[in-house]
Amino acid sequence: MTGHPPSITETGHVAPVARRVRAVLGGATIVDSVRAKYVWEWPYYPQFVFPPEDVRGADLIDEGCSEARPNGTAHRHGLRAAGVEKPGAAWVYGPDAESGLAGHVRFDWAAMDAWFEEDEQVFVHPRNPYTRVDALRSTRQVRVRLGGVLLAESSSPVLLFETGLPTRYYFNRTEVDFAHLVPAETVTACPYKGRTSAYWSVRVGDVLHEDLAWSYDFPVTAVAPITGLVAFYNEMVDIEVDGEPLPRPESPFSR
Repeated sequence: MTGHPPSITETGHVAPVARRVRAVLGGATIVDSVRAKYVWEWPYYPQFVFPPEDVRGADLIDEGCSEARPNGTAHRHGLRAAGVEKPGAAWVYGPDAESGLAGHVRFDWAAMDAWFEEDEQVFVHPRNPYTRVDALRSTRQVRVRLGGVLLAESSSPVLLFETGLPTRYYFNRTEVDFAHLVPAETVTACPYKGRTSAYWSVRVGDVLHEDLAWSYDFPVTAVAPITGLVAFYNEMVDIEVDGEPLPRPESPFSR
């Protein structure tokens, strides 16, 4: 229960995308592809790249800048579509590109208004096909404390297992002591769970620990058991499972 498997794929790995991918900008669909590919430009999650024929109603303007990528040289382009201009929003692989990527286009994720895999919106970055996310009901006894103060306790939590991250423990709201939770305006998004509907900081004594807990009222269907439940960052609280304290893990969310 204390470890978590890494989510690492070799840089430069290329794999086909078995789903339809679309990107929307300015109210127009400028990418619509069933021939996209995953390219790992770094080890943890991939980017989408598209054959140029699947880029529609958009102009790519060569900005005269090139960059070496793991699979070959990519050339930076601006994007003009639906009356919107986005400098540096696209990279086009040159003729030296390996793995059949020559001429393929990779868009900056944040430059688009929305991305869809089939008809489901995806946030932050493409879902890694080698990442698994499971939300499982459990009868483990789980307690969350901070500074010795009990924040949550349950014998019926939902455990969320996500490749590359610590196990997250989700509690019914009746099992959380909201006397110590302070509503926050933070909103985050996750490719595998969706967009959060609530965030809380935790006040212990005179100290406010910001953004330690969250909830998804409308998560993606694959993790429906966490709907409306509350979880805490293991990295910043003390969690006990079946009477055994867990060490605080190191993760991208550690502070």
